[in-house]
Amino acid sequence: MRRSSPSKLRRFTYSGFKIALILLLAVLMIGGRCAPAKEVLIIFHAGSLAVPFQELEREFEREHPQVDVRREASGSVIAVRKITELGRRADVLAVADYSLIPQLMFPEYADWYICFAGNSMVIAYTESSRYADEINSSNWYEILLREDVAYGHSDPRTDPCGYRTLLVWKLAEEYYGKPGLYRKLVERCPKEHIRPKSVELISLLESGDLDYAFEYRSVALQYELEFVELPDEINLSSPKFADFYRRAKIEIPKTKMIVEGSPIIYGVTVPENAPNPKLAAEFLKLLLSERGREIFRKAGHPPLVPPRASDISKIPKDLIPYLSGRTSEGQRRPPSRILRREPRSLPRGAPRHPEHEECPCIS
Repeated sequence: MRRSSPSKLRRFTYSGFKIALILLLAVLMIGGRCAPAKEVLIIFHAGSLAVPFQELEREFEREHPQVDVRREASGSVIAVRKITELGRRADVLAVADYSLIPQLMFPEYADWYICFAGNSMVIAYTESSRYADEINSSNWYEILLREDVAYGHSDPRTDPCGYRTLLVWKLAEEYYGKPGLYRKLVERCPKEHIRPKSVELISLLESGDLDYAFEYRSVALQYELEFVELPDEINLSSPKFADFYRRAKIEIPKTKMIVEGSPIIYGVTVPENAPNPKLAAEFLKLLLSERGREIFRKAGHPPLVPPRASDISKIPKDLIPYLSGRTSEGQRRPPSRILRREPRSLPRGAPRHPEHEECPCIS
């Protein structure tokens, strides 16, 4: 029996390999052409919403396998400015302070919002923090003002958690009866202890560069940090104390913004320039559903049940069943908890006559 020479066998094997490779590439190319391109849903959201929105993304993509959810986390003010100043487009905008939407986006970039969750301010720390075994809700300000203690907060110019920290300090001065406390806390917090968004402080806590950081309760829970629960009278969590919160007003450094205290309420909208508003409404249905509320509860965000809307006449019809049932008849104009001094030349999208009526989200 004749046997093929090794060289002929190698040539045959090599030729067969080339044919198989060409066929495989052809199949992949044909398959790639046949596969439909995924729809893209673009979401800008507050950094403190990263954990629940990651879970919402997974849930939504399971229910809509043809959709690719793309999220960007940042400070809430920056998230708004991406749209109003940088001209970027997003399908969903979710912020840690609902009032940023009417204040900075009405009427050109949005004309409605939904309030969907709350939170509270806490002081986060680790077991390695100085005086971790001493600090409590009665003496926290004394601990922070000790010479060897380092504490920080997020930038009030870009992140609501930052200006809410300053409001907590202002309220604490009155609540504890300590004149000058606000000024002392401000002076003892150097610039290097201030970060663009609150979640960036966590690494400083873990490394020991900070002993304490002012955070949302949800963030402290998500990252398994120790934290001091502040009294409801100053932690900005309770509509019951809205009148007391309102007594605190602070001017944000290096800006013309004056912020007034109010309960922490998250807001969401579909911007006017949304590339895919119908898909955005589908995402909001998940966010406002019982499954969405379960996700937020698990992440430490108490959901508003039912959610509240600024103006139901402008809300997508598919979302109305998820709301409280308020109608637009007799609805007051959405307020702003950020009071703004009117400069000679206003930035694009800033309202010229902010109103200060009671929020439909606070009752």
